[in-house]
Formats: sequence, structure tokens, C-alpha cells
Amino acid sequence: MDEFIIRALLAGFLVVLVSGPLGCVVVWRRMAYFGDALSHSALLGTVLALMMNIDPLFGVLLMGFLVSSLLVVWQRKKELSSDSLLGILAHGSLAAGIVAIAFMQNAGLRVDLMAYLFGDILAVSWKDLAWMLAVVLFVLIAMQRLWTPLLSMTVHEELARSEGVPVDRIRFIFMLLMAMVIAVAIQVVGVLLITALLIVPAASARRFVHSPEAMLGLAILFGAVSVAGGVFASMEWDSPTGPSIVLVAVLIFFVSRVVVFKRK
Repeated sequence: MDEFIIRALLAGFLVVLVSGPLGCVVVWRRMAYFGDALSHSALLGTVLALMMNIDPLFGVLLMGFLVSSLLVVWQRKKELSSDSLLGILAHGSLAAGIVAIAFMQNAGLRVDLMAYLFGDILAVSWKDLAWMLAVVLFVLIAMQRLWTPLLSMTVHEELARSEGVPVDRIRFIFMLLMAMVIAVAIQVVGVLLITALLIVPAASARRFVHSPEAMLGLAILFGAVSVAGGVFASMEWDSPTGPSIVLVAVLIFFVSRVVVFKRK
């Protein structure tokens, strides 16, 4: 295989290593809309970073921190439902990012909008892989430490709070970890499809397992198969790689539904 294909596969596999456990929690806690808000804000963070001539990763992390903080503050006021707040943050930040890209292009700066929206995994460099590896290791270590309290919160949040689990702090840290994963996953599937890579493999694995850890492992496996299938389908039929990865993941989901239905 060509070197760029190997880099693409490595990048995809690194992302699914962390999207698996994070995706399981997202599915359990029904946080898919929050994933959309963070991923859409990532475009604005990327554009602002390019304007300031800094690494886009830092822009995405900063925007993720800002969105998470705003959500926590506004949720405490209880003036609007969480869905309404997430919708405002998601669509507002996406629109602002697209408008900012238009201003950059008018100023003579070239920005590949499609690459940010749908990913450009075939353009991943060894430097990008090094960044991904560092972020993935950090997120995996953090998730290992947060896993037990996250499970307690998922089963019964109020009971976990009464047992001394710092629910609000752990929820905020989890939001920041999602922002970090989204920052490194932009090149794989783009800001519009990141949430799909988080939830679809986890949703596919849910019916086949009877423990959280088994679901985590199977979600990672389904994610890896989706990445490999999407990359090779893109090579074979010259299709966009990021959307191809998500389509393979969705195909696995529908196949899993058929298998579960036949078992019943």
C-alpha cells in the first residue's frame, strides 16, 4: 500500500480507539446532540486558529472549552431546555465558522471548506499522527480514571451524587475530552460527520453485549472495520473517504439490526 493509505488507516484507528469509549457514554447518556454542538463549534475554532496563525488543534480545544462552559452556566439558569441551548450553540457556531471562512477567502486566504466539513483523511501527515497519538493516549488515561464514576452517573445520576461522585465536575471533564477527540477527528470525517463516528459503532454494538466493557470493545472493533472499509471503498470507487467511513458504519448498524431481529 502507498504510504498515505497507511497514514490514513493509522489515523482512523487512533480516532476509533477513543471514539469507542466516548461513544458508548454518549449513547448511554443520550448526548448525541451535545456531540453535534461541539463538532460544529470545531469549525469556528479551526478558522479562528488559522486567522491567528496557530495550530487549529488549539483553536478547537479553546472553542470546545468555551461551548462546554457556556452550556454548564446556561443549564444552571434553567431558562431554556438543554436541547434548545445545544441547537443554538451548534447552528450558531457552524454558521459563524462558514461566514468566517468566506471572509478569509475574500481576503485572499485559501481554505478548503469541504475538507473541514467532511474530512480529508488521505492528507494526514506523520506530524498529524504524532499529535493524534498524544491526544489519544491522554484521553484513554483520563477515561480509565473516569470510567467507574461515569458508569455510576449513567445508571443513576442522583444516587451517584449522593454517594459523593462529583457529577458536575466529571460531566465537564467529559465534555472537554470530547472536544479533544473532535479536534483530532476533524481530518478523518470532518465536523459534520464526527458525531456519527461516535454514536453509530456504539449503537451497533449495544445489542450484542451484556456489559459496558464488552460494548466498548465491540464499538472499537466496529469503528476500526468502518475506517478500513471506508478507506478501501474510497480507493476502489473514488468516493469521498470521510463519508465512505460513515456509510460503512451505518451499514454495519443495519446489519446488526437484522442479526438481532433474526435472533428474536
